[in-house]
Amino acid sequence: MSIRFTAKARRGMVALTAAAGLALGVAGCGGGGDNDDKSSPSASASKDSGSKPSAQEGQSGTPLAELKGTNGLLLQITSAARDSGGFLTLNGIVKNDGDKSVVVPPQTSGDETEVIKHGPSLGGATIVDAKGKKRYYTLRDTEGRPLTTTGLGNLEAGQTLPVFMQFPAPPTSTTEVDLQVPTFSSAPIKISG
Repeated sequence: MSIRFTAKARRGMVALTAAAGLALGVAGCGGGGDNDDKSSPSASASKDSGSKPSAQEGQSGTPLAELKGTNGLLLQITSAARDSGGFLTLNGIVKNDGDKSVVVPPQTSGDETEVIKHGPSLGGATIVDAKGKKRYYTLRDTEGRPLTTTGLGNLEAGQTLPVFMQFPAPPTSTTEVDLQVPTFSSAPIKISG
Protein backbone atom coordinates (compact mmCIF):
# COMPACT_ATOMS: atom_id res chain seq x y z
CA MET A 1 0.00 0.00 0.00
CA SER A 2 2.85 2.39 0.67
CA ILE A 3 4.15 1.75 -2.85
CA ARG A 4 0.84 2.95 -4.28
CA PHE A 5 0.92 6.03 -2.07
CA THR A 6 4.49 6.76 -3.14
CA ALA A 7 3.60 6.35 -6.81
CA LYS A 8 0.59 8.67 -6.44
CA ALA A 9 2.70 11.24 -4.59
CA ARG A 10 5.38 11.06 -7.28
CA ARG A 11 2.81 11.57 -10.06
CA GLY A 12 1.38 14.50 -8.12
CA MET A 13 4.81 16.10 -7.80
CA VAL A 14 5.47 15.62 -11.52
CA ALA A 15 2.12 17.26 -12.35
CA LEU A 16 2.81 20.11 -9.90
CA THR A 17 6.28 20.65 -11.38
CA ALA A 18 4.88 20.66 -14.93
CA ALA A 19 2.13 23.12 -13.96
CA ALA A 20 4.67 25.40 -12.27
CA GLY A 21 6.90 25.26 -15.35
CA LEU A 22 3.98 26.13 -17.63
CA ALA A 23 2.98 29.02 -15.35
CA LEU A 24 6.52 30.38 -15.40
CA GLY A 25 6.65 30.00 -19.19
CA VAL A 26 3.37 31.87 -19.63
CA ALA A 27 4.50 34.60 -17.22
CA GLY A 28 7.80 34.90 -19.09
CA CYS A 29 5.96 35.33 -22.39
CA GLY A 30 3.81 38.18 -21.10
CA GLY A 31 4.60 41.71 -22.23
CA GLY A 32 6.02 44.32 -19.88
CA GLY A 33 4.34 47.66 -19.22
CA ASP A 34 7.07 49.82 -20.80
CA ASN A 35 6.90 48.69 -24.41
CA ASP A 36 3.35 47.41 -24.78
CA ASP A 37 2.90 49.42 -27.97
CA LYS A 38 5.81 47.62 -29.60
CA SER A 39 4.86 44.15 -28.41
CA SER A 40 1.10 44.32 -29.00
CA PRO A 41 1.24 43.77 -32.80
CA SER A 42 3.21 40.56 -32.37
CA ALA A 43 0.99 39.46 -29.51
CA SER A 44 -2.15 40.04 -31.58
CA ALA A 45 -0.50 38.35 -34.58
CA SER A 46 0.22 35.30 -32.43
CA LYS A 47 -3.36 35.25 -31.23
CA ASP A 48 -4.78 35.59 -34.72
CA SER A 49 -2.45 33.32 -36.67
CA GLY A 50 -1.75 30.65 -34.05
CA SER A 51 1.50 28.73 -33.87
CA LYS A 52 3.83 28.39 -36.82
CA PRO A 53 2.56 24.95 -37.86
CA SER A 54 -1.04 26.25 -37.91
CA ALA A 55 -0.05 28.97 -40.35
CA GLN A 56 1.31 26.30 -42.68
CA GLU A 57 -2.01 24.48 -42.64
CA GLY A 58 -3.76 27.29 -44.48
CA GLN A 59 -1.25 27.45 -47.32
CA SER A 60 -2.62 26.82 -50.75
CA GLY A 61 -0.88 24.72 -53.35
CA THR A 62 0.44 21.23 -53.33
CA PRO A 63 2.39 19.90 -50.35
CA LEU A 64 6.08 19.06 -50.70
CA ALA A 65 5.34 15.44 -49.79
CA GLU A 66 2.54 13.12 -48.71
CA LEU A 67 3.26 10.11 -46.54
CA LYS A 68 0.49 7.53 -46.21
CA GLY A 69 0.03 5.90 -42.84
CA THR A 70 -2.14 3.20 -41.34
CA ASN A 71 -5.94 3.37 -41.04
CA GLY A 72 -6.31 6.33 -43.42
CA LEU A 73 -3.77 8.65 -41.77
CA LEU A 74 -1.98 11.04 -44.10
CA LEU A 75 1.06 13.21 -43.27
CA GLN A 76 1.47 16.18 -45.60
CA ILE A 77 4.68 18.22 -45.42
CA THR A 78 4.08 21.84 -46.45
CA SER A 79 7.53 23.33 -45.79
CA ALA A 80 11.11 22.21 -45.20
CA ALA A 81 13.25 25.21 -44.27
CA ARG A 82 16.88 25.36 -43.23
CA ASP A 83 17.64 28.18 -40.80
CA SER A 84 20.83 30.02 -39.89
CA GLY A 85 21.06 28.19 -36.55
CA GLY A 86 21.85 24.90 -38.27
CA PHE A 87 18.38 23.37 -38.02
CA LEU A 88 15.96 21.94 -40.56
CA THR A 89 12.31 22.43 -39.64
CA LEU A 90 9.55 20.50 -41.39
CA ASN A 91 5.97 21.78 -41.04
CA GLY A 92 2.81 20.07 -42.17
CA ILE A 93 -0.40 18.40 -41.11
CA VAL A 94 -1.54 14.95 -40.07
CA LYS A 95 -4.97 14.22 -41.47
CA ASN A 96 -7.43 11.41 -40.85
CA ASP A 97 -8.51 10.63 -44.41
CA GLY A 98 -10.58 7.67 -43.24
CA ASP A 99 -14.24 7.53 -42.29
CA LYS A 100 -13.67 6.42 -38.66
CA SER A 101 -11.93 7.91 -35.65
CA VAL A 102 -8.32 6.72 -35.47
CA VAL A 103 -5.47 6.91 -32.96
CA VAL A 104 -2.06 8.08 -34.20
CA PRO A 105 0.07 4.94 -33.69
CA PRO A 106 2.43 5.06 -30.70
CA GLN A 107 5.26 3.82 -32.95
CA THR A 108 5.57 7.37 -34.36
CA SER A 109 7.34 8.26 -31.11
CA GLY A 110 10.15 5.84 -31.98
CA ASP A 111 11.67 3.37 -29.56
CA GLU A 112 14.03 5.52 -27.50
CA THR A 113 13.08 5.33 -23.83
CA GLU A 114 13.98 8.98 -23.23
CA VAL A 115 11.59 10.15 -25.97
CA ILE A 116 8.77 7.73 -25.17
CA LYS A 117 8.57 8.84 -21.56
CA HIS A 118 7.46 12.32 -22.74
CA GLY A 119 4.32 11.00 -24.42
CA PRO A 120 3.13 10.43 -27.98
CA SER A 121 5.02 12.45 -30.57
CA LEU A 122 6.73 12.31 -33.96
CA GLY A 123 10.05 11.68 -32.17
CA GLY A 124 10.71 8.55 -34.24
CA ALA A 125 10.98 10.57 -37.46
CA THR A 126 14.29 10.63 -39.31
CA ILE A 127 15.62 12.24 -42.46
CA VAL A 128 18.10 10.50 -44.70
CA ASP A 129 20.69 12.34 -46.75
CA ALA A 130 21.44 9.72 -49.42
CA LYS A 131 24.08 11.93 -51.03
CA GLY A 132 26.00 12.41 -47.77
CA LYS A 133 25.13 8.89 -46.56
CA LYS A 134 23.80 10.13 -43.21
CA ARG A 135 20.64 9.71 -41.16
CA TYR A 136 19.45 12.55 -38.92
CA TYR A 137 17.16 12.01 -35.93
CA THR A 138 14.75 14.55 -34.47
CA LEU A 139 16.44 16.94 -32.09
CA ARG A 140 15.87 16.66 -28.34
CA ASP A 141 15.97 19.33 -25.64
CA THR A 142 18.14 19.01 -22.55
CA GLU A 143 15.46 16.94 -20.79
CA GLY A 144 15.10 14.46 -23.68
CA ARG A 145 11.83 15.84 -25.10
CA PRO A 146 11.76 15.62 -28.91
CA LEU A 147 11.53 18.88 -30.83
CA THR A 148 8.40 17.75 -32.63
CA THR A 149 4.68 17.99 -32.14
CA THR A 150 3.76 16.06 -29.00
CA GLY A 151 0.49 14.95 -27.46
CA LEU A 152 -0.70 13.11 -30.54
CA GLY A 153 -3.78 11.04 -29.95
CA ASN A 154 -7.17 10.46 -31.46
CA LEU A 155 -8.20 12.07 -34.76
CA GLU A 156 -11.83 12.10 -35.84
CA ALA A 157 -12.71 11.38 -39.49
CA GLY A 158 -11.58 14.32 -41.63
CA GLN A 159 -9.78 16.05 -38.74
CA THR A 160 -6.36 17.64 -39.32
CA LEU A 161 -3.61 18.46 -36.84
CA PRO A 162 -0.74 20.87 -37.58
CA VAL A 163 2.64 19.26 -36.90
CA PHE A 164 6.34 20.11 -36.99
CA MET A 165 9.64 18.24 -36.68
CA GLN A 166 13.09 19.72 -36.20
CA PHE A 167 16.35 18.05 -37.24
CA PRO A 168 20.01 19.00 -37.49
CA ALA A 169 20.40 20.55 -40.95
CA PRO A 170 22.36 18.54 -43.49
CA PRO A 171 25.14 20.36 -45.38
CA THR A 172 23.97 23.19 -47.66
CA SER A 173 25.00 21.09 -50.67
CA THR A 174 22.17 18.69 -49.77
CA THR A 175 18.94 19.95 -51.30
CA GLU A 176 16.79 16.82 -50.93
CA VAL A 177 16.29 14.32 -48.11
CA ASP A 178 14.00 11.35 -47.53
CA LEU A 179 11.59 11.69 -44.60
CA GLN A 180 10.85 8.49 -42.68
CA VAL A 181 8.21 8.30 -39.95
CA PRO A 182 7.35 4.95 -38.33
CA THR A 183 4.06 3.46 -39.70
CA PHE A 184 4.09 5.94 -42.64
CA SER A 185 5.54 5.53 -46.12
CA SER A 186 8.74 7.46 -46.80
CA ALA A 187 8.98 10.38 -49.23
CA PRO A 188 11.62 12.69 -50.71
CA ILE A 189 11.51 16.35 -49.61
CA LYS A 190 13.17 19.35 -51.20
CA ILE A 191 14.83 21.73 -48.71
CA SER A 192 14.50 25.51 -49.03
CA GLY A 193 17.02 27.95 -47.58
